[in-house]
Amino acid sequence: MIKVENLVKMYGEYAAVDDLSFEVQKGQIYGFLGPNGAGKTTTMNMITGYLAPTKGDITVNSYDMLTQAEKARQCIGYLPEIPPLYPDMTVLEYLRFVSELKKVPKKERDEQIREIMRMVEITDVEERLIRNLSKGYKQRVGLAQAIIGYPDIIILDEPMVGLDPKQIIEIRELIKTLAGKQHTIILSSHILSEVSTLCDHIMIISHGRLVASDSPEGLQKLMVKSTEIEVIALGDSEKAEKILAEIEHIRSFSLEEAAEEGSVRMTIVADHDTDIRKEISVALTQGDMPVLSMHKIEKSLEDIFLELTEDGEEAEENEAEAGREVEEDDGDL
Repeated sequence: MIKVENLVKMYGEYAAVDDLSFEVQKGQIYGFLGPNGAGKTTTMNMITGYLAPTKGDITVNSYDMLTQAEKARQCIGYLPEIPPLYPDMTVLEYLRFVSELKKVPKKERDEQIREIMRMVEITDVEERLIRNLSKGYKQRVGLAQAIIGYPDIIILDEPMVGLDPKQIIEIRELIKTLAGKQHTIILSSHILSEVSTLCDHIMIISHGRLVASDSPEGLQKLMVKSTEIEVIALGDSEKAEKILAEIEHIRSFSLEEAAEEGSVRMTIVADHDTDIRKEISVALTQGDMPVLSMHKIEKSLEDIFLELTEDGEEAEENEAEAGREVEEDDGDL
């Protein structure tokens, strides 16, 4: 559906997007994640044809965005972070205006607008001025304009921003419905929990570069280089240390006093893909340290996101430092 190759966007000497490449397959929901300034919106603006890349190629449904821009744009519906609404129009007037811009055949316009208004649940406000709508309704109108013409691809930039929990649930269900109707959806968001429940595939971008691309489950497996186990057992730290030191496949552990009197909390790091809970339980029981609780510590999508983007920031700082050292050395010559 979408193929992005070696995409670059420069603002002076600053690279907002830096050699970005990825592919988007049909009928899936893609999450586009990254901290502020990572290059998400810039990338979306280039994919939709609103912004020209400094270099690189974008193909949408086999149409080149540079040489076949009009045909490529017809395949895309776009909802920017701030919906492109005209506040002095009524909802119905605005959607009719959009359908004309998108060259929807005249005989199909009214029926299509009615169907889309039912889909996004804005029929009850069709005669109201857009300026008088709530944030949630404005977001729905913005989504309706993206759907008009039934494009194959729908791109949503921060569609949940500013919505209350009820509105977020409603928009989430609507996005799932659209995906069920064979639309391909790309959405950017800072609400990581929403992305993990909504998306089939997640791309994480940092400093204009793609640092990870996988399913939510695949990302968790990718980042889990070790297994962490938390154990609370009766006894003291000295005894626990001796017992744990004898168990194979334990990389490291830390001990602290637990909330229950006379118990110790153990945080144990074991080799990846090694389940040693049974060995730990048996060893502690034989060592007269009854186990009160034991569980694996799972990494959340938030942990993965922070780890990947922080690694990107460190790499950027290291490159900048290396650049400064080269400049200093050149000066000495």
